[in-house]
Amino acid sequence: MRTILHIDMDAFFASVEQRDHPEWRGKPVIVGAPPDRRGVVSTCSYEARKFGVHSAMPSREAYRLCPHGIFVAPDFHRYKEASDHVFEIFNRFTPFVQGVSIDEAFLDVTGSRTLFGDGSEIARQIRAAIAKEVQLTASVGVASNKFLAKLGSEAAKPDGLFAVPDDQAGILAFLDTLKVDDLWGVGKVTGEVLRRAGFTRVADLRNAGENRLKRLLGDALGSHLFALAYGRDEREVVTETVEKSISRETTFDEDCRNREVVRETLRNLCSDVGRRVRAGGFYATVGKLKLRWSDFTTITRQKTFPSAVCDDFAFRELAFALFDREPLIKPVRLIGFGVTNLTTQRMEQLSLFGEEDTTREKYERLSQTLDALHERLSSLSRPHPD
Repeated sequence: MRTILHIDMDAFFASVEQRDHPEWRGKPVIVGAPPDRRGVVSTCSYEARKFGVHSAMPSREAYRLCPHGIFVAPDFHRYKEASDHVFEIFNRFTPFVQGVSIDEAFLDVTGSRTLFGDGSEIARQIRAAIAKEVQLTASVGVASNKFLAKLGSEAAKPDGLFAVPDDQAGILAFLDTLKVDDLWGVGKVTGEVLRRAGFTRVADLRNAGENRLKRLLGDALGSHLFALAYGRDEREVVTETVEKSISRETTFDEDCRNREVVRETLRNLCSDVGRRVRAGGFYATVGKLKLRWSDFTTITRQKTFPSAVCDDFAFRELAFALFDREPLIKPVRLIGFGVTNLTTQRMEQLSLFGEEDTTREKYERLSQTLDALHERLSSLSRPHPD
């Protein structure tokens, strides 16, 4: 049986600030945009969370909830130094480390148990090393797979350790304490669909049966959530960074000279790529346009997004910008659009002080709503067994 750790640093940016400013310890620290400017909270200390402050909240709203809070501009250089030290500690215990973000990672310690003890003992040693060497705290979940380990670290917060049972009965008992919203893949839209259907707890999904979930959510998501309701997750800890790409292209039945027709086709391709990117939990950093003329000559153009994105609006904006620069010197045989250099990290911290952050989030939510509608319409058009 595998032993997986999910390690999540507690209120990481705020904790680094409190570590480096002892006078702020025990006080509500809010890292992000200042309250007198348009922008959002990146993270905040647990003292600030007691007042309802949370990440991605507009700083003005955070100030209204916690006017005595200490607002701090982020210092990513110091955060990166602390992160590097923490990951160096991880690598002392196992070479199988998958960084999820600057302050979060999965570790496969299956082969390390003969050297350092069982999963809980390894987690204790890692937490002790982080506390001693970096003067920060971490929450750790220990389980037999990544999904359960992630849930374990959530249960351990803050500054704790939680070992999910290994036996099936224990796993189901643990899962039955959770709501459907706690499952990976259940966002606001899917959560609302499930609640309207009468599903509020993880046990409800298991009792419903896989076919009913497929009819409600589509084959992919229905099967995914049914497996999670039993605590099943076969994903490996990925130690190598592999460049991933997602693309779609279409060949016209007849070579097309109409620029508006080609542009509308490109719009549809962007939406298709967007759905696939979001379904995989990715954000894209580079967009690419592909054009093939009637004589089979092919050109490609690419551009980097200002920050990692996953919404249709950003994809279309970049695709149209590339397309509008190209004169249609010949009829178009094929057009394609794709994204590459994918990441699982939104990297919202790169732009904390502008209104584009909240606008981007609105675009993402709208795109996800359209995804749910598209999947629902697709599932209605598919034949289903009784």
